This record gives sequence, structure tokens and C-alpha cells, in this order.
Amino acid sequence: MQLIGQYDSPFVRRVGVALMRYGMDFDHVPFSVMGDGEKFAQFNPLKRVPTLVLDSGEVLTESGAILDYLDETHGRNRALIAQDGRARRAALQRIALATAIADKAVAYFYTKRFGGEVDPWFAARCEEQIITGLHALNIHCADRHGNWWFGADPGHDDIAVACVARFLSEAYAPLVRLSDYPDLEDHSRRAENLSEFIQIQQPFLAPA
Repeated sequence: MQLIGQYDSPFVRRVGVALMRYGMDFDHVPFSVMGDGEKFAQFNPLKRVPTLVLDSGEVLTESGAILDYLDETHGRNRALIAQDGRARRAALQRIALATAIADKAVAYFYTKRFGGEVDPWFAARCEEQIITGLHALNIHCADRHGNWWFGADPGHDDIAVACVARFLSEAYAPLVRLSDYPDLEDHSRRAENLSEFIQIQQPFLAPA
């Protein structure tokens, strides 16, 4: 398998960490969606990350869909998320919250970088959404019993939240200071000390 995309993307990173957790062999192809657009287009016409190329040549896109395939391949009963019921719904909602914040943050970042003058109202609204989302994640972390929502080891929701926290703290410094969200900061620090996160990581690189 080939995982295409750079690890400063929280979406690519969450897939990479899951691949490591599942013990699945893969090659990392660190194409940039901006600098390597034509190379990317050979696999994904939308030039979006992450993109996973299976050994069969089949191409999967979008982190949630990719992780669903990895769960199926690894075994639903051994996946990094509850199989059903309230626990699964809660995990999916935490993932949805984290990835929605990241989606907003990425779109806003590119708007500021390449869109010329940004309307002050729009800028304030985007920043408010990011901050409000982080406060919500912090509450989720504070309400948790134990180190991880999934159990003894991190699950997909734990991974997504940690990856998004790292991304925002780097891409949006000084707007986002994890010290303002102590329980989220603790979650992020604990995750970043794990071997999978240490191996699957890259400082944020702003697109040229």
C-alpha cells in the first residue's frame, strides 16, 4: 500500500497512525497537494489528501472511508472503534467534531493565504468556529474517565483529536494555544509520546 500525503495534515496523519496500530505495511509518498499537484492527479483527480493506493491498484480517498477499509481488513471485532451502539456513536461524534474543526481550519488557511483580502466578518466567524470547537473538544477530554476513550490504548477518536490538536497549534499559532485547553493539551501530550505518533509526524509546512 501507498499512503500519499504529508504528515502535517491531520487527515493523513490519522490514517498513518492507524496503519501503524494495525501493523499494516505501507510506503509513505509525501506528495504535496500544491507542489506536486500533477503527480497527485494521477491517483486522485481532486488532488486531496489522504489518498491510499492498495496493492491491487485500487485507490481510496477521504480519511473516514480509508479507515473504514482498514477496519474491515484488520477485522471489525478488532477495530479501533466500538462495533455498534452508543459507544460507537459517541466515538463517531468526537471524530466528526475534530475533523470538522480541521476542515474549517484548512479552508480558512487557504483563503487567507491565496484569497486576497479576507472579509473581517468572515475571518472572525472562522476563528470563532475553531475556538468554539476546541473548547468542545476540551470538555470531551475533561469528561473522560481514563487516558483514552477507547480503553487501554487510543482508538480512532483519540487519534483524530490528537492529530487535529497538533495541527491547529502549529498552523494557527498564536491563535491556538493548547495551554488554553488544559485537558485537550494533556490528551495531545500523552498521544505525542506514543511510538506511533513519534514515527508518524511532521512539523507544519505552510504551502508556498
